[in-house]
Amino acid sequence: MTQPKHSLFAQHAYLPDGWRRNVLFEWDAAGMLTSVAPDTAVAPRGVEQAAGPLLPGMPNLHSHAFQRAMAGLTEYRANATDNFWSWRDLMYRFAARISPDVLGAVAQWLYIEMLKAGYTSVCEFHYVHHTPDGHRYTNPAEMAQRVVEAASTSGIGMTMLPVLYQYSGFGSRAPREDQQRFINSPDSLLDLLGALRTARPESNAIRYGVAPHSLRAVSEQSLHALLGGIHASAPVHIHIAEQTAEVDACVETEGARPVQWLLDRFDVDSRWCLVHATHVDANETLALARSGAVAGLCLTTEANLGDGIFPAQDYLDANGRIGVGSDSHIGVDWRAELRLLEYGQRLTRRQRNVLASARATYVADRLFDAALDGGAQATGRAVGALQAGRRADWLVLDPDHSSIAEHAPNAWLSGVVFCEHGETPIRDVYAGGVKVVENRRHRDEEGAYARYRVALADLLK
Repeated sequence: MTQPKHSLFAQHAYLPDGWRRNVLFEWDAAGMLTSVAPDTAVAPRGVEQAAGPLLPGMPNLHSHAFQRAMAGLTEYRANATDNFWSWRDLMYRFAARISPDVLGAVAQWLYIEMLKAGYTSVCEFHYVHHTPDGHRYTNPAEMAQRVVEAASTSGIGMTMLPVLYQYSGFGSRAPREDQQRFINSPDSLLDLLGALRTARPESNAIRYGVAPHSLRAVSEQSLHALLGGIHASAPVHIHIAEQTAEVDACVETEGARPVQWLLDRFDVDSRWCLVHATHVDANETLALARSGAVAGLCLTTEANLGDGIFPAQDYLDANGRIGVGSDSHIGVDWRAELRLLEYGQRLTRRQRNVLASARATYVADRLFDAALDGGAQATGRAVGALQAGRRADWLVLDPDHSSIAEHAPNAWLSGVVFCEHGETPIRDVYAGGVKVVENRRHRDEEGAYARYRVALADLLK
């Protein structure tokens, strides 16, 4: 039987070769694009017409959903040398209070915020596995399943990445008491992954991978064991070189800088995403670019935590791949991530339009394309472009928004990324061919926000 087709006509759409006019989109019941036809002479009768220009939906390659509930609650000086590590202590105390019901409500609201911002996919780096006293739930995948269900209910596509977390520091240091909810082994993590796949098999909306938390939290042996238990194409994400103290400790205990240590011992390739990679030297920058892995940049979180500045110009000029994520969710907006990526380089170099190139003179266009490509690669899913064979994920811009109104198409992305005027210029959002956001409102916004507020009140009482 022929699958039913769905269609949409857009006067302007951003395709892999740039802005095109009069584009007819068709997709199937599974939410996959089957045809993208620019320069269609006339919109077919009865076909819905988009309210404005179309952009591909942006993948969010790094998220800790539970941290959305603590955004704004750590903006005070905890000690005389407040930094990432003191923030982490506060985060651990917060994580200790999260229940399955609370996590589900927080995650659903977060994913609605992502969709409204134009993120249509998320890579969830999930590490709150156990009860507060460190015991397994009856269903060992209880917490992870709540997050997967939240993604499905909201409509966002997901790559679920359960985290392997064994140690509190380099040299296989014993876990701290406040890390007991995270601690597991390669075997227990693989069992959790199997339970997730049984409950909700992989599809174009859900993919599974793994996330060794960081080199300080796993050993070389356990990382080999983990990788040996998953499919050779499964995504692998890892925190790395986020803080200078982490780099120093790795050099002291392992005899090498973190990124170089990893590249020397593992087959790091296109299925890997190295999250942050902030503190890489010149040799690591080139080696990471050559590996084909994605550098997962989370600029709002990195700025909030005082992490440092990634060497973006050198890395991109070496054809390195990047994507962006909202991480701790102090902000949930890919436009802000791209803006901060460029602005960090401007402040460091005291120049403008640093991340433009000879082939891409518009900074926003270059960074948008790079984040789409790298983000899609990091998800391990067919997303990130408006073309046949990809998921029908896109966002519709408001053509009357003051950041783009009266501008020519070649300036639209610049206005979207670099201008901050009033409400979001993103009007509608489709995920898997379903309009989940219409006129800046999610289909379940009121109910999800009410549940989020109840969950937050429970956490903060």
